Amino acid sequence: MNIRKEEKRDYEQVFKLIEKAFENEEYSDHREQFLVERLRDSDGFVPELSLVFEMNEMIVGYILLTKIKINHSDSSYDSLALAPVAVLPNYQGNEIGGHLIAFAHNKAKELGFESVILLGHPTYYPKFGYRKASDFDIQLPFDVPDENCMAIELIEEALKNVNGMVEYPKEFYQ
Repeated sequence: MNIRKEEKRDYEQVFKLIEKAFENEEYSDHREQFLVERLRDSDGFVPELSLVFEMNEMIVGYILLTKIKINHSDSSYDSLALAPVAVLPNYQGNEIGGHLIAFAHNKAKELGFESVILLGHPTYYPKFGYRKASDFDIQLPFDVPDENCMAIELIEEALKNVNGMVEYPKEFYQ
């Protein structure tokens, strides 16, 4: 098994992987693969944070962290959005998503990022240290349940004096 930076030659395989991974997800618009395509061309794209998980020379998992802002009054704080993390259905339940999340967190810290925001399953992400974003007084611009909006400090107390509304790249809304 190997986690590495996604390359252009992987795009088609990653597209199909994401499509398959979200195919039966109840809380999905089933268009995450198109979001990833748009984000690759956005200002928020960080190539080192677009990662694939290979097993036997086949890509079975993918994760993307994209630059975002947390805005409050006249101040703005840089952060990352985790969207999506995807694992082929036949490989789910084997901690591949967890390995991708841990690897991506470490890589983000190496690159100087201090926090990550996500919209996701409230029982899955807390085991990686995620808490409700509202615990940090951070809001997401989507009408979704509070328990699905989460944040993690990659550096201790990174969000201590940060609060406000998350600003996603425009590609999230297209």
